[in-house]
Amino acid sequence: MNERVRLTVWVRGRVQGVGFRWYTRANALRIGGLVGFASNLSDGRVQVVAEGSRTECEQLLEWLRDGDTPGKVEGITEIWDTPRGGYQTFEIR
Repeated sequence: MNERVRLTVWVRGRVQGVGFRWYTRANALRIGGLVGFASNLSDGRVQVVAEGSRTECEQLLEWLRDGDTPGKVEGITEIWDTPRGGYQTFEIR
């Protein structure tokens, strides 16, 4: 269950201009073992890409869905894939 995976999430709602990306990064670093990024999209969503163990990625996804996030999350779309690499840490874009 701890296979390496890539999780891509698109978060809808009031998630820009409220510190959502920074808080997502802090939570990813707190979980540990995750690399990737959080980025604002032009349509108002935030895209989160995380690579790590399935367990770590599931923890991040659970926080995005149910956690005490800045702003207001109205919906989430997720895709699971194989890791592509190229990340050294979890960053804000």
